Amino acid sequence: MGRLTVLTLVGSLRAASINRQLAEAAAHAAPDHVDVVTYNGLGDIPFYNEDLDTDNPPPAVGALRAAVADADAVLIVTPEYNGTIPAVLKNGIDWLSRPYGNSAVSDKPLAVVGTAMGRFGGVWAHDDTRKSFGIAGARVVDSITLSLPVAALDGKHPRESAEVVGSLREILTELVAQPH
Repeated sequence: MGRLTVLTLVGSLRAASINRQLAEAAAHAAPDHVDVVTYNGLGDIPFYNEDLDTDNPPPAVGALRAAVADADAVLIVTPEYNGTIPAVLKNGIDWLSRPYGNSAVSDKPLAVVGTAMGRFGGVWAHDDTRKSFGIAGARVVDSITLSLPVAALDGKHPRESAEVVGSLREILTELVAQPH
């Protein structure tokens, strides 16, 4: 089996974000034949504007689209803001949904996981993110879920939890097993 790349998009821009730490833990937990790469440019993307979405989109948009197109699969790692998708991630979805029917995310295997402060760990945001990416054309793997309450981490980095690392390894294994 050749090497596979999973691109993670993190729905929080904060450097010390627990979801960013969860993405780091995913990279740590990856099976030997899988490279997990975190995309760090979501904050550089302008708000979606169809006037800007031309054959020559803003450079930050081109970089996002290229990174997603080059990946074998995508793992979204997101918190929940006010009961739904963080704006920076929703904006990324809007850009990635174009051109409709032929976007970088079209038919790309994609899963959504994350952690949030609430006792349900971000379930609403994760469900909304799956729905939005599905409409955008991604092949969302609904069987992959991880909505982890922040309190379950007890103040530790997610990679310090054998249970979380094991779950992430299983998630990545299932995600890359999807047809590419």
